This record gives sequence, C-alpha cells and structure tokens, in this order.
Amino acid sequence: MTANTEKILVCGDVQGSINQMFKRVATVNQKNGPFSMLLCVGDFFGSDNSQWLHYKRGDAKAPLPTYILGPCHPDLASHYPDLKGCELCENVIYLGPSGIYPCSSGLKIMYLSGVQSKPGEKSPSTFNFEDINSLQTQVTSKPTIDILITSQWPSSICNFAKSPDGYDPDSMGSDMIAQLALKIRPRYHFAGLAGVFYERLPYRNHKVLIEPTRNVTRFIGVAKVGNPEKQKWLYAFNITPMTHCDEAELTKQPPDVTECPYTESNIAQQPKQNVARSGGGAQFFYDMNAQPEDNRGKRKRGDDDKGEKRIPPKPTGPCWFCLSSAEVEKHLVVSVGQHVYLALAKGGLVPHHLLILPITHLQSTSDLDQEARQEVERYKGAVSEMFRSQGQRAVFFERNYRTQHLQVQAVPIPAKVAPHVLEVFMDMAESYDITLDEIPKLSDIAQIAPPGTPFFYAELPTGEKLYHRVKKNFPLQFGREVLASPSVLNIPERIDWRECKSSQEEDTQLRNKIRKAFEPYDFTLDDSDDDD
Repeated sequence: MTANTEKILVCGDVQGSINQMFKRVATVNQKNGPFSMLLCVGDFFGSDNSQWLHYKRGDAKAPLPTYILGPCHPDLASHYPDLKGCELCENVIYLGPSGIYPCSSGLKIMYLSGVQSKPGEKSPSTFNFEDINSLQTQVTSKPTIDILITSQWPSSICNFAKSPDGYDPDSMGSDMIAQLALKIRPRYHFAGLAGVFYERLPYRNHKVLIEPTRNVTRFIGVAKVGNPEKQKWLYAFNITPMTHCDEAELTKQPPDVTECPYTESNIAQQPKQNVARSGGGAQFFYDMNAQPEDNRGKRKRGDDDKGEKRIPPKPTGPCWFCLSSAEVEKHLVVSVGQHVYLALAKGGLVPHHLLILPITHLQSTSDLDQEARQEVERYKGAVSEMFRSQGQRAVFFERNYRTQHLQVQAVPIPAKVAPHVLEVFMDMAESYDITLDEIPKLSDIAQIAPPGTPFFYAELPTGEKLYHRVKKNFPLQFGREVLASPSVLNIPERIDWRECKSSQEEDTQLRNKIRKAFEPYDFTLDDSDDDD
C-alpha cells in the first residue's frame, strides 16, 4: 500500500441503528485500521432516532469522520438543520444535496442525496435533471471522480452481470443516476436503499478498439445495518486518489471486466419542455452535442440523431434466411424463439453445423436489440451444452461482409482439438495477411463494431474472442477454411458449402435427428410450457 493510499469504510442504510453501526465501525477500525473516513449511503435516520440524541448532545462520539447523505423521505428532513449541508454533531457531517467533496489527500468524492423526483415534483428528499446537470458540469471531459455515493441505485446496473436476489434495479433504480454514472465514469459507485448487498463485476468505460482505454467502475450496493439476513452492510476498501495514479495503473483492465451496463437507450433523457426552458443557457450534460443557437434548423438531412434507432437495411433481393420469406428453406429449421431461430446449415461442414439467425431481416449482431441479443446468447449456450454432451465443443463465427442476413455459424469440433483452435485461426489469418484482434472475453461485439461495420468475428471454446475489421478482399470462406483444416476437422474438401449439398429429403431426416438431440436444451419448449 502506497503512502497516498486511503482506507475507507462504506455503510448502508443506518435508519436510526446508530449505536450498532458505530460499535461495529470502531471494532473494524481498531483491528484493520486506521480508516480515514466512513461514508453512509441510503437513509441515515429512521422511524426511531432515540440513539441519535446521545451523539447530538455529545454524550457519545463517532469513532471516525462520518459523511452522510440527505433524507430520502420528506418526513426525515427535520433532522437536518441546514439542508444545504452542515455538521450534525462532532465527526458526523451531512454533505448536502449534491456536489463534490475534495479530500486533502486529493481524493474526489461526488455525492447525490435523495431519490429521483417524479415529473413536476420538488422536495428536500428528491433530485431532478437540474441536479444531475450541475454535477456533470463540475467534471471535465477527463475522468476525475474517484468515488460516487448515491442513496438510490442506478437502473440497468445488472446488464451483462448477475442480478441480486430480491431487488430489481430496472424497475426500482434511477435512470438519472445511470445517466450520471455513464458520463462521469467514477472508479467506485456505492448506493443503499435496496436492502441487499451486491458487488457487481467491474465494468469498462470505453468501447474496445474504438476509444482509448479508461478506468473501470466498481459498483457496490450495501445492505441495511443489522439486517436479519446478515447481508453485508459495512464495506472496507483501499484506494489511491486518481491524482496519484499513473495512466497504466489507472486504466488497467481486470480479467473479469464486463461491458458498460448503460447505453443511450436505458438512461434518462431530458424532457423536451426542459429544453425549451433552458433559454440557450448551460445545457444538460446528456445533450452536449446539440446544435448551437445560430445553427438550429440548419442541420443537414441524414445527420445521425441519437434519439432515433438506426433502421437496418432492407434486403436488396430475395432473402434465404428471413423466416417469413418465400425463399427460406423451412425444412432446415430446428427451433424458433421470440426473435431468433436455429436452423441446420445448408451444405454444412459437419452434420451438426447449425445457424443462429434473427427471424426478421437484420444484417449483423450490431443491429440486434437487447432482447434479440439475449436470445442469441441463450441459443449459443444451449447449442454449446448439446455439443458438450456429445464430447464436442462449439466454435461460433459471424461474417458481416457481402452478406445480407445475420448468420451466426455454430460448428462442433472434437474436444481434444479445442485448445489448438486459436493457433490455427492466427496462422490462417497470417497466411492471408489479416490481423485478428483478440478482444476481452466479456466484451460485446455490438459495442466494438457499430451497425454497418463489415467484420469477421469468432468465439472459441477456450473463451477467446477474435475480431477483424474488414476493409477489402476478405476471404468469404475464412471461418470454414480454418475449421476444415487438417489440424481441426481435416475435411478440406468441404470448405465451399456449394460442394456439400444434399437432397431435401436427406436434410429433413438430419434436421429431425438434430431437433430430437436438441430437445433437452431447447429453452423455447420450456418457455412455451410456462405460457400454458
């Protein structure tokens, strides 16, 4: 631990259990300290605040400098003599409704009290867009916030990660806090109110291969003091202020990092009436790309509008893969979900060569919405389980180049050759003078390759993900050629699918066998049962 490292404690909702909280803090500080401060998120006061009187009168003293947030309920506001921020008693400081607390060590703590207001609501226990905007304008384009503390959780925080039991942040969290976290990119974010402990996997704050590497964010939801489920309500950690970190240390990506859970589609958007009231003054931070006053109305046709979804291209001719198309070969279909279906590959490398395809006409994974992407992942998992039960492993690849309809190819290979597939891919790429980038295992191809980007992408059974941004002259059978090579399947005669055709009767018989083998793993059958 360096000389600049601070040891900090964070506590969840106290709700008046002040003696129990400070007793535990004193014990932890004595055994594992010294800690420089205690941060309390959520409700500090509750329905019974009789214990508070001992600290307020000076009969008892907080063992550490303790910083708390404001009320989350209007009836608790009376416990705060000055709602703008004040010292409540010795060593207990109410930070205020929102702002940045700069520590003498260089540590910067951003705080936001209360819960998200309803439209038209304003009270001492709520925050609104103006509060969010005020916080964002205090931060430069370069991240400077070490710790963000809020009472309420952000919505969408569980995207790309396991959700906690007993709490749904999408329905109960704040999309304004999600907006704030997306823009300021804190290193740590703590919240309370949910009544559960949740330490999310760290998430990245940049788009891989597109943006410069930035610090990751670690979100921790802390439980209520003395909760009967004995969930963790006191969290200890060490942190070196950002101002004392070198760039390599600050941007280091841990092996379990995930994609950022926030996107423009799941964070708060400024109401239009607020735009009109802004009067051309300081803009809300999520609208920083708006046209200047002099240029309004002069926007060129065709400019991107972040508020509008990109319309995927329509097929330029008959599509063999749109499920509603007259050209689709429905005798190859193995399973149909809500947004995606599974089919036998025509002219497959091996009998169990399968395709995962969207039901409607979409060109690549980047064009899928969140629900469709999740269903693609469910099919990948189900296919992988089926292959594994047969002593094989799954290789998935997609080529968004000179193709109209998204096709995720799923090819089984013997388990014994799976550890060597990465080397074969790299060797084949080198022979074509192609650069295959190995991207983080928890990354999302949709964030790396924006819609319309031509690319080749592969997921290997050993966890590696390979990506190539196609510029020109990419070999159309590259994925098949790698897997057909002597080191993997040793079937070079089947590289070209057109040389592997079989009759409709043969395809149908094979489809029936695969459908039967897939039944134990077909989640669409379970979903259908649930609907009944």
